[in-house]
Amino acid sequence: MVDHVVGKVVLHYGQAVEKMTASIGRDQLGLACRFIFVLVLLPYYLNSAMTKVDGFGLSAGAFAQILPPIAEQYLYDTTAIPFFPWHIVVWAGTIAEVVLPVLIVVGFLTRLSALGMIGFIIVQTVVDVAFHGAALGALANGLPGELIDQRLMWVFLLCLLVFSGSGRTSVDHLLRRSAS
Repeated sequence: MVDHVVGKVVLHYGQAVEKMTASIGRDQLGLACRFIFVLVLLPYYLNSAMTKVDGFGLSAGAFAQILPPIAEQYLYDTTAIPFFPWHIVVWAGTIAEVVLPVLIVVGFLTRLSALGMIGFIIVQTVVDVAFHGAALGALANGLPGELIDQRLMWVFLLCLLVFSGSGRTSVDHLLRRSAS
């Protein structure tokens, strides 16, 4: 008897989920993901990028955040740090931290930008753990504020954009329409 009741509940739950997911299309999913990105990640990345720029150049903080051992080696003097490859690496990271989120928000090259952000988050996490001493934490331990849980949620959001695209309210959609 209990098995029959549980089976019916599971069946009805499954049907309800199917109806909800059928009514939410890729367009709405892409827009919703971009909206959540604006609320959660855009301010984080833009604020982080601004800490790396000093006028028209890189700040010592940029090197301390992205390449801590190099910054320490040259005593945080950005003029003493060799341009190739270290300045190029830090400039690339800083530019990516601004450009990729903006591309996602406006919906331009969204899938490629989301893939770039996933790579950026992976590198960011490695640097945080290896050089800044951040604790990665453990998955599914009931502590959702740990680094691994947080970054996994970010990557999940970006994976949704990779697979669903940006939706109709995007530059990508306008370009596809004008091309056809």
